[in-house]
Amino acid sequence: MRILLVEDDRSIATSVIDGLSAEGFDIDHAPTGAAALAATGYDMVLLDLGLPDMDGREVCRQLRTRTAVPIIMLTARSEEFDRVLGLELGADDYVTKPFSFRELVARIRAVGRRTVAAPGESPAASDEPQAAQRIGALSLDRRTRRVYLDGEEIALTAKEFDLLAFLATDTGAVHTRTEILENVWDAHWYGPTKTVDAHVASLRKKLGNHEWIQAVRGVGFRLEPVE
Repeated sequence: MRILLVEDDRSIATSVIDGLSAEGFDIDHAPTGAAALAATGYDMVLLDLGLPDMDGREVCRQLRTRTAVPIIMLTARSEEFDRVLGLELGADDYVTKPFSFRELVARIRAVGRRTVAAPGESPAASDEPQAAQRIGALSLDRRTRRVYLDGEEIALTAKEFDLLAFLATDTGAVHTRTEILENVWDAHWYGPTKTVDAHVASLRKKLGNHEWIQAVRGVGFRLEPVE
């Protein structure tokens, strides 16, 4: 796998490049947002948000308009608003600095396994697929990885689709955060469970109604059709 590392701090970049290279990854380094947008030939992006020439979130937005490869944000910003905004702009996951190298490798491998959309794949102009699962006004097609609400397609990131598809496997059932992490992220996940909350918040916003994904205090989340 070839990874594009977008990081302006040379000491951090050197450490990450050396570590990931030892794990068998091929690494290209872009120290600025402009260099990242000019790069080609990568399979995944590790994107720092604190870049010298432009906001990393804008880089994320522009990357997502031209490629479907997974994007993992590297950010010192720990506020939920920043994490959710990044996910809404198209990132598949995030790692908050300072992070352990072991956690970073686990995130890369988990996102890589879960992301199955082919690069360059474009949404079809056809009508809603017939094989889709119906949940009220929501239609979910696992074969084409497309989601429709009231007949209109909703653009989801790979991780948002995986989360929605997992909740839809048993509509109305409550899934714990740990269960969601193990099924949507990785069976050996050891990162923060707040990752689930950030993705749920982003997914709720795209669905347009908080009630689609209901929180059960102290337990987890369930998918319910909105009347």
